[in-house]
Amino acid sequence: MALIAFVYLRSPGSAYEIAKILSFTIIPVFLIGPIAGVYVDRWDRRKTLFICDFLRAALVLLIPAFLFYTKNLIPIYLIIFIVFSIGRFFVPAKLSIIPELVEQKDLLIANSLVNTTGMIAAILGFGISGAIVEWLGARSGFYLDSLSFLVSGSMIFLIVRKHAAYRGDIKKVGREIVEVIRKSVLQEVKEGIVYFIKNKDIRFTAWIIFILFSALGSVYVVLIVFVQKTMHSATKIPGLLVMFLGLGLFLGSLVYAKFGQRISHFKTIFSSLTLSGLMLVVFAVTLHVHPSFLKAAVLSFFLGVLISPIMIATNTIVHNSSSNNMLGKIFSSLEIVMHLGFLIFMFISSILAEKFPPFLILIIVGFIISFLGIYNLMYQRKTSWLN
Repeated sequence: MALIAFVYLRSPGSAYEIAKILSFTIIPVFLIGPIAGVYVDRWDRRKTLFICDFLRAALVLLIPAFLFYTKNLIPIYLIIFIVFSIGRFFVPAKLSIIPELVEQKDLLIANSLVNTTGMIAAILGFGISGAIVEWLGARSGFYLDSLSFLVSGSMIFLIVRKHAAYRGDIKKVGREIVEVIRKSVLQEVKEGIVYFIKNKDIRFTAWIIFILFSALGSVYVVLIVFVQKTMHSATKIPGLLVMFLGLGLFLGSLVYAKFGQRISHFKTIFSSLTLSGLMLVVFAVTLHVHPSFLKAAVLSFFLGVLISPIMIATNTIVHNSSSNNMLGKIFSSLEIVMHLGFLIFMFISSILAEKFPPFLILIIVGFIISFLGIYNLMYQRKTSWLN
């Protein structure tokens, strides 16, 4: 939200500028993600976690303290890239340290707590941060963000582990990093591609994920600009709408987990694509004709409900269709697929938004998503393997 407000101050209503600054939060997935696991598995995970947080606290602090009014944005882009590169180490370390903190019998509840609190933080965080940044300003938002990393790092520093962590030899880690870059990454990408070609379920699922995240990338920054213009709010209302979207995702996930086994996963995906595309059109038309926060919040909530089954169903298909020793490679490859689709179409739509009204782009994307859903429901209905 602080980044969005920062762009709003520099270039109000520019989808391209938002896309450009947000791209530096995504690029680390491709460059840093593949090698981060080597460090995480061999370094002291507790130290990795609090050092990551302290480094991010210091780096984010540089933006409002020294760079907020600079004309040259390259240092800010660099800081954003480094901060999110550090995040690629933090996330796997956070998930990997859990067995060091609790007994084996408590792993399930520990993982449940981590996932639940993470989702609650994400849902509430967008709404609260959007209001705070609009109230106190983008500069204060960066100060608060830096403080949050500092608090988090301090709490991690106080963690007491039940098991000693392994400390790898730095020279050995360095050699393995080079080996991973030279061989493992390219080899795993190659294996993932071959597996896609041979396994029709995985291949089909990869295309669905690419389409979904391409659609999300197409509407992400355009939707932010559309809401900013129609609701006259830089971060407060966009943040609150994301919060309602998150609540819809949460409820939709619970409902689908309860009743989803009764319907084919693929039919669920196509139906969700169809309905979510239409909901996007309804959202755009409603706010264009009669801007209302209440209507926007309700429609955002239902959009989240409709989208939620797609990722659950696709992950389930991957689990059911893949051999256990290929799951890591498949999910790693799928993460690259989804971020690639998101990044490419985020830039395409942001460039188009400089020439065409955001409202028109949202309508077109919504109809394309619905068309793809309806087409596959009709065209693939007699394909036995989809059932």
